[in-house]
Amino acid sequence: MRTLIATAFVSLDGVVEAPGGEPGHRSSGWTFKDIEFDEAAYEIKGREQDEAAAMMMGRVSYEAFAPVWPTLDYFPRYNVIPKYVVSSTLKEDQLVDNWGDITILRSLDDVAALKETEGGPISIHGSATLNRNLSDAGLIDRYHLLVFPVLLGAGKRLFSETDKDKQLLKVVESESYSNGIQKLVYDVVR
Repeated sequence: MRTLIATAFVSLDGVVEAPGGEPGHRSSGWTFKDIEFDEAAYEIKGREQDEAAAMMMGRVSYEAFAPVWPTLDYFPRYNVIPKYVVSSTLKEDQLVDNWGDITILRSLDDVAALKETEGGPISIHGSATLNRNLSDAGLIDRYHLLVFPVLLGAGKRLFSETDKDKQLLKVVESESYSNGIQKLVYDVVR
């Protein structure tokens, strides 16, 4: 069985939208505009890339990443590992051809079936809506969170407000950095 890992930059109030400068959010670029850079805080990002056997994202994140990531030299492994896009609307002819193997999954049932296959961890990038839906369906196994010392007030949240049963998490790793960022790695307790 494969491990599904949600990885996110998140504000203290739970916002995950526009951390890197994506248009449309009033605080776009909030991870770097006002937060002093501390290279140590991003060590987990390199480790995620080294450990991931595949990458997963929703359609909106795919459409943002696909034109850019294949040309970036700091994501070499992500450029060659298989990618899964969860979307009921994306068409095969809309997939780029310079970013390795890309498979469209049409439903959460397809994600659950993928998790049952052999292979290493699958890292979920961006994809606020997908993360909320996967979490609500009990499909996420681990969270890799970099929590930033900022309150954004509005924006897409990592977790939904769905009324569901309590879900316990086990701290696997945590660290604080000089710029106030907190690394929190949790396994979902089953």
